[in-house]
Amino acid sequence: MASRRRIASAPAPVAHAVGPAVVESGVDQVALAPGASILRRFAAPIDTLLREGVEAITALAPFRHMQTPGGFTMAVAMTNCGALGWVTDRRGYRYAPLDPDSGLPWPALPEAFRALAVRAARAAGFGDFEPDACLVNRYVPGARLSLHRDADERDFGQPIVSVSLGLPAVFLFGGARRKDRTQRVPLAHGDVVVWGGPARLFHHGVLALKDGEHALTGAQRINLTLRKAG
Repeated sequence: MASRRRIASAPAPVAHAVGPAVVESGVDQVALAPGASILRRFAAPIDTLLREGVEAITALAPFRHMQTPGGFTMAVAMTNCGALGWVTDRRGYRYAPLDPDSGLPWPALPEAFRALAVRAARAAGFGDFEPDACLVNRYVPGARLSLHRDADERDFGQPIVSVSLGLPAVFLFGGARRKDRTQRVPLAHGDVVVWGGPARLFHHGVLALKDGEHALTGAQRINLTLRKAG
């Protein structure tokens, strides 16, 4: 769940290889809408590996609070890994191959991140997903992300794969219009949300994170959102 922005219009998504979900043994899958589902605790078996990946990424590209084009500082701290990273500043929202803070390429996408996203997308019915970007979000108690849609990518036929680690959160999942009714969906450690096809440009957000402590992440929630950006 990537950016805080309002977009007047975007091309309609064209689905790639959307078909019946390939459900892995033991996966608890919950439908949110056509093209959108939650895979409960899908990432939990490799949570330590994912956390180590986040630590390696932030050692090279630390978390930062980016500024929106309107001059507001985002409550959620962010960084990136992969060939492209999502950035926002006074010049607008976009993907960039270099970290604007260091001038260096973003850290490489860890294989554990890529493989998890491919498996999750396949389980949700998107069989040819190959991510090239991952936005890493850090929420502390009180941080929230307002309703937005992910529309800076080139190919809306590719899904978004969002991984939750650490403190629980309430995910808001709406519709094609910002004013559409939203579902309030509790997300726990290890849950993965996948949306694409007819739901690819649906609005979504996160309510303010509540206080807590998690054994893996401490007093925070880490969110990995993997996508095909280029």
